[in-house]
Amino acid sequence: MGVDRLERVNSLLKRVIAEGMFQVMQGDSVSPGLFTVMNVHCGKDLRDATVSVSVFGDDDLKKTALQHLKHHARDFQALINRQVRLKFTPRLMFKLDLSLEKGDEVLAILNTLPPVKDDGEPDSAPNA
Repeated sequence: MGVDRLERVNSLLKRVIAEGMFQVMQGDSVSPGLFTVMNVHCGKDLRDATVSVSVFGDDDLKKTALQHLKHHARDFQALINRQVRLKFTPRLMFKLDLSLEKGDEVLAILNTLPPVKDDGEPDSAPNA
């Protein structure tokens, strides 16, 4: 299968899962508004797909939310089966994506560094 087609399938699955989050997770104790589908990566044979999600909240909520997503994996697969025409409906595996938190940590570190002059030397002048 061509790389372009696999990327289009990944993008399509990402959109279907993200749009179906409220439908599938309706009435669940974890609000679907806390999830962001970051990425979907299908295997070359389209039988398995890994869905990377970011969850807004503390570590306990993230763990609980991931368990709820895994519990609803078959519901998401049924939704994909209804909306997308593929030879096989991929088995979904959800994993937590921590890239946003890591990015925030890097930005916080960068904000603590002193400003740099145009010549590459640290600016030692006090800010007024």
